Amino acid sequence: MSLDLASPLAAPARGLSDAACRRIEAVLLPVLAILAGFAAFALFLGLQGHSPATFASLVWRGGFGTAFSIANTLQRAAPLLLTALCVALPAQLGLVIIGGEGAFVLGGLAAAATGAALAGLSPVPGIAAMALAGALAGGLWIGLAGWLRHARGVNETIASLLLSYIAIALFNHIVEGPLRDPASLNKPSTTPIPADLRIGTLPGIDVHWGFAVGVLACLVSAFVIRRTTFGFAARIAGGNPRAAAVQGLLVGRLVVAFAIAGGAAAGIAGMIDMAAVQGSANASLIAGTGYTGILVAFLARQNPLAIVPMAILVGGIAAAGGLVQRRMGLPDATMLVLQGCLFLSILLSETLAGRLVPKALRAEGGAR
Repeated sequence: MSLDLASPLAAPARGLSDAACRRIEAVLLPVLAILAGFAAFALFLGLQGHSPATFASLVWRGGFGTAFSIANTLQRAAPLLLTALCVALPAQLGLVIIGGEGAFVLGGLAAAATGAALAGLSPVPGIAAMALAGALAGGLWIGLAGWLRHARGVNETIASLLLSYIAIALFNHIVEGPLRDPASLNKPSTTPIPADLRIGTLPGIDVHWGFAVGVLACLVSAFVIRRTTFGFAARIAGGNPRAAAVQGLLVGRLVVAFAIAGGAAAGIAGMIDMAAVQGSANASLIAGTGYTGILVAFLARQNPLAIVPMAILVGGIAAAGGLVQRRMGLPDATMLVLQGCLFLSILLSETLAGRLVPKALRAEGGAR
């Protein structure tokens, strides 16, 4: 007797739902992209006569092999957590913001000026005031790119990048001019902030509090995006802005709000780097931290929770740069080549989105 597939006695179709496929791809795509990036870089090293195995060993030792290297890695990862959010938060609405470097340096500058002006204030309100100044500077700067996109239709990628160049020029002008400390002869900088406004380290480890702030920011961002109506509205607007507008969502306000939030995160990163590492605003703040945050965000596929391990990975690679340079005789720019390979591989991996899980494993009719 043949079995009628339409009958209730027929076995239900088995397979992975669309949601399950997306979760699998969210894990597999970055992993495959990272492996492909390292493979391409290994080929690059081999063509130059260097051992990829030696390189991998030195990266592990310099980034994760000892307690000192782990602390150094987490220290470098701290600002990347926040500059990556500058990319990941606007990306929820389909925006590609790459101007986090400008928000980072302006946040550090605003915090330095605020800290110097608040000399004598107790640490808690003083640090809070510096954080607020950094967040406002960064948020308004990236928020301008969001507003240009909404109000004038200007491409946010180009706008944010150009604004970043303007921010760096403005930073240099102010640091070397109006706010320059007369005592800073060889390296122009602003007046150092008071010692009691410097950010200290976490208990038991030589890593400043900026790392904890960055992790907390990623957790809060993930909660807002996934568990609140505000985040749900942003994801709907990012998926189909016209349909969202028809449903009554204020897409323009969401665009500007998420751009401001991302810029504020980068501004706070600049404030933390200034208050925990530099002690004043100077040229050392312009170190490409905002640009590296782009790589971290794309490796995490704009997922705030995935930003944490990816920032630690990229921070470990950066921390091992000096050891690799000394032991293998490679130039310092070698690590930039590795970052480029990773960035290119993660971009190419997006072509596999929706096709990584075989059709045979998918449930008929999609998610149930």
